[in-house]
Amino acid sequence: MPWQILVADDDPHIREVICFALDRAGMVTVAAEDGAAALRCFARKAPDLIVLDVGMPEIDGLEVCRQLRRTSDVPILFLSA
Repeated sequence: MPWQILVADDDPHIREVICFALDRAGMVTVAAEDGAAALRCFARKAPDLIVLDVGMPEIDGLEVCRQLRRTSDVPILFLSA
């Protein structure tokens, strides 16, 4: 079964490029445009990995990580400008 990866970044171009590359590698991606959307996606179905931008509107990536760490040890890969 392919890995499910949540990609959270407020830049649509970066989101598309990352999702495209991961999809081509045989993984399933779910995209979120900000931290609040990332938390909602995680609540629906916990992914195997999260690619998380640090500087996002609504809730930044560091706060998303803090909230997720309260209940999950899912691997997180941070992106930063």
